[in-house]
Order: sequence, then structure tokens, then C-alpha cells
Amino acid sequence: MDRITVLLADDNLIVREGVRALLSRDLALEVVGVAADYDELVARAQELRPQVLVTDIRMPPTYQDEGIDAAREVRGRLPGTGVVVLSQYDDPDYAVKLLAEGADGYAYLLKDRVADARLLGRAIREVAAGGSMIDPQIVQDLLSPARSSELTPGEEKLLRQVAEGRSVKAIAAAAQASPESVNALVEQLFLKLARGASAGRRGALKRLRMLHTAILRRDEQGERLSRLLPHGVADKLLADRMDRTERLDVTVLMSDVRGYSAIAEHTDPAVLAGQLNAHRRAMNAAILSEGGTVMQYVGDAVMAVFGAPDPRPGHAGSAVLAARAMHRRQRALNQDWSGDGHTPFRLGIGLCTGEVAAALLGSEERVEYTLVGDTVNLAQRMQDLARPAGTVAAEGTVTAADIPWPWTPLGPRAVKGRSTPVVAFHLPEDF
Repeated sequence: MDRITVLLADDNLIVREGVRALLSRDLALEVVGVAADYDELVARAQELRPQVLVTDIRMPPTYQDEGIDAAREVRGRLPGTGVVVLSQYDDPDYAVKLLAEGADGYAYLLKDRVADARLLGRAIREVAAGGSMIDPQIVQDLLSPARSSELTPGEEKLLRQVAEGRSVKAIAAAAQASPESVNALVEQLFLKLARGASAGRRGALKRLRMLHTAILRRDEQGERLSRLLPHGVADKLLADRMDRTERLDVTVLMSDVRGYSAIAEHTDPAVLAGQLNAHRRAMNAAILSEGGTVMQYVGDAVMAVFGAPDPRPGHAGSAVLAARAMHRRQRALNQDWSGDGHTPFRLGIGLCTGEVAAALLGSEERVEYTLVGDTVNLAQRMQDLARPAGTVAAEGTVTAADIPWPWTPLGPRAVKGRSTPVVAFHLPEDF
């Protein structure tokens, strides 16, 4: 059984070791390291790459919000890392603010309830799968001032689900209803509670509405992924739910903007955001034009697959064509940017063909289509070899593509994580 890896962060040695001992009893969890302050948390996370951080809010050096700040720094460098925030403050505004800032994969627990191993374990599992969780005591504090004796049992249940931070889609799935109808019921519920509400109840309703707005925003962010998939694929994925793992022969594409950190250092953030947005639109169009599936964007990096979720012949050739289209579209963008004095982007693209395990993974609140296997890792290594720019493919992709491109043999190359060399081939940016 693969265990969920956890990094603990708390400046109090007794608390830290107490939580470590508590988690050691759960066979599904593995504490891989500890940290006592902001710098150590970030450094240890980069070194250990845990699936989940469990962190106190306030740590050295200023004892303000270092825990949350460090967690966000880690998530920026290691997207998908789950975070369980421990706090001694039971003000619901803390939890609402945390989730309202787009905190997929965050849980908020009260520190004095950490001794409840089941609660902490549940929170870790939730965030590891991309979900969110609020301490039940906070949920109760959110609910109590907002309740009305006029609510039906169904309305009481719906109000609790909102206070728990459950997504509209999750509520709809459990009720076998449409998300639109559930959202309409929530709005009606808020209107009913608002009629004749006292000042105290209005404050509670404001918090709940903030939380509901955050939930809707998260749902909308999830919907954007469907626009990156080939026509009908998103519906197929959501309909099938793919609880099984499929073995597929695919070609994986990894792309990276060369020198992005240096560009970011010397570019106005607003300008850079516009460039990055235009870059992503262009890369998305190039990938979809060849029947590929965009898996994810992480900063300036792009991952795509050809031959999944639906198997298709000729996926290696399609991936090479998509790489050529990506370079061409980026050159066109660079020309447009030159008139405004913006720094051009150069791309390094890696391609690898082989078998992967593909599945939908996650929880009720968040589902992600994921590929696992050496082919994915090797595509990343090929991208690393594509320096200073261009496209590098593993030998299997070149053979499978069977197109007379102007490949330059790079010979056997040693790559990280492999005991034997990999034969690679390079194409220039303008092929």
C-alpha cells in the first residue's frame, strides 16, 4: 500500500513530536520530516516533496502567518501539495478567509482538537486528494448563528454542506441533481434566512455566502480544464468516472519556456502575466489542433498527451506535429511582442512514446485525469535535453512517428533516474 507522505511544521517541539507520534499509528500515513520555521519548512518540502504539509499558522521569525505563507510558497513550487493548517484561533473568519482565497487542497483544524487522530487523518486524506475541510467545531460555529427554526430537514442538510465547504458538484452528485439546481436551492436558502435576520445572523450569513462564493470559484476553475480537452473528452471522463486504471500506449509532450526565471526577474508582473496568458492560449491551440489532450499548466510549463483518454493510431506523429506548431505559434507571438519591447519566449519540448497507467484520481470534490509511468518521467528528461531550445524526442517516438523530419542524433544520453543511457534526437526550433 502506498502511504501518504507528510511533512510536519511547528516551532513547539512537544507539539511537533506529539503529532508525529499520533500519525505514526495510522498505517496509511508516513511522516517523512519535520520543520520548525518558515525557511526550514520550504527547504525540507523541496527536499522531501511530501504529499501533505501539516503546519501551525504562526511560526518564527515573526509569529504571524508564516505557516500559511510557507505553505503557499511550497504549493507554488510543488503544485498539488495538500496543506492541513493547525490554529489555536476558533474564529470562523480565519477558515472562511483561507478557503475564499482559492484554497483547493487546504484543511483548517483547531489545534486543541489534534488529539483526535481520526479527524487529523481524515483531513490529511482529504487534502491529499485535492479536497478541502473545515474543523467540525468551526462548521458548528458558522451554522449556529445562521440557523432558523423555519428550515426543513433538507434545508438544514444543505446549509451544513455549504458550511463544510463542499463543492456544488459534490452536493449535486450526492443528491443526484444538477449543479445548477443545487446552486439555485442555495440561493433560495440564503434568501429565506436573510428575511428578518438579526444583526448577528446577518454576519453569519455573510460568512456562509463568502464560503459559497469561494466554492463556486473553485468549481469554475475546474470547469476550465474541460475547455482544454478535445471535444467530448471531458464529458466522457466525467461520465465514465474511470475508477479502473487503464494501460495505454501514448506519446507524452513536455514543454518549458527557457530562462523563464530570468525573464520574470526583469519583467513587470502585469506584463508577464499577459505574455504567459497569450503563450498558454497559443500552446493550447497547437496541441488541440493535432488531437492532443492538455493535462496541466504549471507556471510556464505545459504537459500534454497524445493517445489518451481515447487510444488513437499515429499519436507519435501527431505529437511531433504539435511540437512544430507550438514553436511556430510562439515565434508569431514573439514578433507581436517585439513591437512592445517584450522579452521573447524560447521553448524546450520533450517527447516520449510508451506505455502509461491512466486514471481519474481524486475525491468527490476534485477529480484529476492522471498519467503515471516511466514514459512521463522520460518525456521530462527529453525536455531537459532540449537546450538551449528546440524539440528532443526519445528513439521510440522517432521510430513510431515514421516521418522524415531533420532529426539530429544526440546519441546515448545519461538521464537522471535511469541506470542505462537513452538514445535521443533533436529538432531545431524552425523545423
